[in-house]
Amino acid sequence: MVDTLPAQWARIRSRLRAEYGEAAYRSWLKPLTLSGASGEAVQLTVPTRFMRDWVEAQYGDRLVSLWASENAAIKNVDILLEGSAAAQVVESQTASMQKSAVAESRQDDISAPLDPRFTFDNFIVGKPNELAFAAARRVAEAETVPFNPLFLYGGVGLGKTHLMHAIAWHIRKRNPDRRVVYLSAEKFMYQFIRALRYKDTVAFKEQFRSVDVLMIDDVQFIAGKDNTQEEFFHTFNALVDQNHQVIISADKSPNDLEGMEDRMKSRLGWGLVADIHPTTYELRLGILQVKAEQLESEIPPKVMEFLAHKITSNVRELEGALNRIVAYANLVGRPVSLEGTQEVLHDILRANDRRVTIEEIQKRVAEHYNIRQSEMYSSRRARAVARPRQVAMYLSKQLTSRSLPEIGRKFGGRDHTTVMHAVRKIEELRATDNSFAEDIELLRRMLEG
Repeated sequence: MVDTLPAQWARIRSRLRAEYGEAAYRSWLKPLTLSGASGEAVQLTVPTRFMRDWVEAQYGDRLVSLWASENAAIKNVDILLEGSAAAQVVESQTASMQKSAVAESRQDDISAPLDPRFTFDNFIVGKPNELAFAAARRVAEAETVPFNPLFLYGGVGLGKTHLMHAIAWHIRKRNPDRRVVYLSAEKFMYQFIRALRYKDTVAFKEQFRSVDVLMIDDVQFIAGKDNTQEEFFHTFNALVDQNHQVIISADKSPNDLEGMEDRMKSRLGWGLVADIHPTTYELRLGILQVKAEQLESEIPPKVMEFLAHKITSNVRELEGALNRIVAYANLVGRPVSLEGTQEVLHDILRANDRRVTIEEIQKRVAEHYNIRQSEMYSSRRARAVARPRQVAMYLSKQLTSRSLPEIGRKFGGRDHTTVMHAVRKIEELRATDNSFAEDIELLRRMLEG
């Protein structure tokens, strides 16, 4: 009896249901439909683009493994969108990477190398980053410029650079002839300084203004550097006027970039500004699951849940922690356990335990001074309200990594200069009033636990 593809797919679906549970299977895997096979690849279709991206990221490797175990001829699984041109056979990731590498070799040396791990397939999408991901994907897939510039911003280790690399990889795969240049703002500045030094600014301008897609990472680096900003301003305008795509990333929104000229802030906000928010517990857990599969390591669910709860600062630190416990387990020859994880990561866990939020500070300070928490962001200026508010601003600056504009926004949309004034005022009072200084120290100890 011939073992058909539908029969193989039925067995694979049963295994997926058993491995991932009924809830995950019903939400993400049941909608998959077998479309056919071509060469060494089998095609599965899904109803939505978001579902396709999620299935590829979360279950792609496992689908390939299960198909290979059922049918030795299958080496790849293509997840396609129902009813789209993508229902044609898609090139394998390896082939596309090789093609992209050839294209990259033709780029000038101004473009920084791209990390092959940073693709759309490997980016885990959740509520905090879905807008940024969708915008990045739209820019990468568009034949014409959809919005210019695309401005991505968010904290350290949340995925800005990953999305930048993913856009570059995708564009080079789809159209190797398009000239894509990706580099940090720091390297842009050094290239500009070098051009000035060797009196070669004409070549510098031509080099950057002739690209099809210019991607600048960490643009906040050129804040306060007037000559570099001037050149970047003209480069930006030249590319936009030619309808060439510009993609920027930073740690703050355009309006909050201190040391950036107003006209530059205005230009950066012209297109689409997409925020990458701090990760949620569900997103962190999803990232850990994918990372564990990539490491081919057996990580107990309780360990992954523990890490997702405890390490909340950024994805980079989360993945680093997982790498660390896997390496430790391999080196000492023990399985990964919750007890071993707590022992190996004691320094990271201690640092994360000390982190407090601005909301917690506002609540604790309001209780201490016997005022309502809502007074922290009200417009009232009475001393009985204003002084506790200043104390909360001061502690927010001392105990969190938030910028002054971010702190100001948490206190009723106040300007960063108001926060600076509050910090200076509290420091002055601490130096002259011992009782007040003791109050501040008590609040600090209570917040730090």
